Amino acid sequence: MKTQMMDNQSKLKSDALIELAQTLCHQNNFEEILRLTSHKAAHLLAAEDASIMMINPRTHQTLKTIFSKGKTEDDHTYHLFHTSISGWVLKNNMSFISKNIQSDSRFEKSVFHGITVKSVICTPLRCDDQIIGLLLVLNKTDANEFNKDDLHYLEELSGIVSPFLRNVQKIEHYFTPQIPKDAILLKYEAFGLLGKCPKFIELLQAVEAAARCDVRVLLEGRSGTGKELIARAVHACSQRSAYPFIAVDCGAIPDNLIESELFGHIKGAFTGAAINRKGLFEEADNGTLFMDEITNLPMDMQVKLLRVLQEGEIRPLGSNTTRKVNVRVITAASISLRELVHDKQFREDLFYRLLVYPIHVPSLEERREDIPLLAEHFLSQFSKQQNKVIESYADDVIDLMKLHPWQGNIRELENFIERLVTVTPVGVRQVDTALLPDEFHAELKKIQKNRNHGQARQSLNESLVDYEKELIRQALIQHQWNQTSTATSLGIPESTLRYKMQKYKIKK
Repeated sequence: MKTQMMDNQSKLKSDALIELAQTLCHQNNFEEILRLTSHKAAHLLAAEDASIMMINPRTHQTLKTIFSKGKTEDDHTYHLFHTSISGWVLKNNMSFISKNIQSDSRFEKSVFHGITVKSVICTPLRCDDQIIGLLLVLNKTDANEFNKDDLHYLEELSGIVSPFLRNVQKIEHYFTPQIPKDAILLKYEAFGLLGKCPKFIELLQAVEAAARCDVRVLLEGRSGTGKELIARAVHACSQRSAYPFIAVDCGAIPDNLIESELFGHIKGAFTGAAINRKGLFEEADNGTLFMDEITNLPMDMQVKLLRVLQEGEIRPLGSNTTRKVNVRVITAASISLRELVHDKQFREDLFYRLLVYPIHVPSLEERREDIPLLAEHFLSQFSKQQNKVIESYADDVIDLMKLHPWQGNIRELENFIERLVTVTPVGVRQVDTALLPDEFHAELKKIQKNRNHGQARQSLNESLVDYEKELIRQALIQHQWNQTSTATSLGIPESTLRYKMQKYKIKK
């Protein structure tokens, strides 16, 4: 039984590599190929982090590093990993694996002292027998330490990806110029996707890339981040745009009705089934079916959904015949599917079927600089709906919105502003602090107190330090936290930048 399970898992992973190769065939964006590859590597190997380092063939220095997940260590630690482990791979011209990096005899004992990462794999990306980059995967849990099978799998993944990186580097600039930043922002604003911060632009680039290829997409992000808007945008910009887009919340349908809802039923299939009825898959034929909160799908329905994805056919409830359907499935989850698989709450084989094109949807916490823009948009929208003339917010209201912890993300911010517009009297043109709900007044007073205290006590030197910290942070954000590019733009050595980041505790 155990051998059979291992064989099934091996087949699922092999299928995932084939799907990755098919997906990369549709990509012409260099950074998107890096992002997709690092995400897939992290997911398929159940890793905490995965990064790709591209090597300058003349100087042998890193050009671009993409992390698939949030960093688990500080920048100094990651720099240590990159210089030590990638240096070993380049020197020895071979892959690297360590079950416990802290006790690895290939390095001095003090090198990795005090870090939480233990298990590590690093494989070279090769083209024409030359190393063009490195794929580094980290895992900090003892229970999931890497083994030789993981190393072999990562080498296979690297072998599939490498030619796409080489080809894209050569032809991207000449044949497929990328859509400018301003143009992509304007394009997706029409679909209700608003923002301008680097995280948001990265998201739009992923959406643009996903729309070009007709594969399954998995959207992972906290509740209220706008995953359905993103799914609609992917559909509207795809080759299926002329056909239906159907959305369903898997958590809103009772378990005893979900099969009929998805696959339809025939007359007499159950009490009350007076007529034949199409299911959502059939309604979405040739188009897109968006399945929100896929984690709520019961286990027995997960098996049936897996069959639909594999065979491309459905069987209505009560029927003995199947019907072919051609549907692109986009799924969304507000909690990690990988963790549910680990806890045996979600089928592993279905997880791999859905994990073709993963996209991380950032929370509002990750894109705070977009809050004023979103607030202005919602203010205009609700003012028109309620026939009011509100044009702006008082400065303190803006400060409150920028600092408030929006646990419900964009949806909570939207509801908050609708509430403000509702209580604002007709004829008033600005939302003042007096209109804030009672539960926000204590938070507002704290913000005002801290601001006034800071203005009274801060010296010139402290002001200069704050300015330097903010200047460095904004430069890092502008250059997607690439330290080499940031140091160049600031006109300082990279070592100085790293020192100041550590001094000021600036982290991504």
